[in-house]
Amino acid sequence: MASHAGPAADPGRQPEHQSATPVERTADGSSAPHASANGPAPRRARRVRSARRVPAALVALVVLAAAGVTLYDVAAVRAGGRAALWRRVLADELASRRVDDVWMLTGAAVASALGLVLIALAVTPGLRRSLTVRAPGGRSPRHLRVTLDRAGAAALLRDAAMQVPGVSAARVRVRRRRIKARADVGFRDPGQVRDDLRVALREERDQLDLAPTPRIAVRVRQRTR
Repeated sequence: MASHAGPAADPGRQPEHQSATPVERTADGSSAPHASANGPAPRRARRVRSARRVPAALVALVVLAAAGVTLYDVAAVRAGGRAALWRRVLADELASRRVDDVWMLTGAAVASALGLVLIALAVTPGLRRSLTVRAPGGRSPRHLRVTLDRAGAAALLRDAAMQVPGVSAARVRVRRRRIKARADVGFRDPGQVRDDLRVALREERDQLDLAPTPRIAVRVRQRTR
């Protein structure tokens, strides 16, 4: 009987089912995976915006109260009654005062200031104490937003900094685009401690997976006591 052997496998050839995911290196050495050529690109994590429920409720209550009182007075006048005292006084004041009057200018300034405050509340995201976190896998439903408190992120990064040999004290401040760390060195060379501290903070930051990825700034000082 004759046996037939299959084609010999080429040792330098990689299997077809294995594929490498391209990786992008950021400026500070962290890695960010690209989207696969066969799959959709990961959705960019958006910053969480405040619902502004308190200002919206206050504005709605003021508008509702003013509209209700005015509508009641107009209905009373249509029914044969007299206009309310506040309405008559307001009409007389607006008809008799000039545009450059102090009270007219004051009222216009107050109304403009309130309008600017409402516009600022509408266009700014708010929630300055919250940091946006990327969803696992890079994709998440549009209604799902993950956040991390700034103080919690700073505490985790400070714990990571205190694990570095030579660091006797550490202070960490976390912003959306930068992490500032200051450490006191009790022993070892400050340059080596700075490098180890930067690596430890980078690893902890990558585990937090913040969006956008903040840069790391490290300052150390020698403490002899």
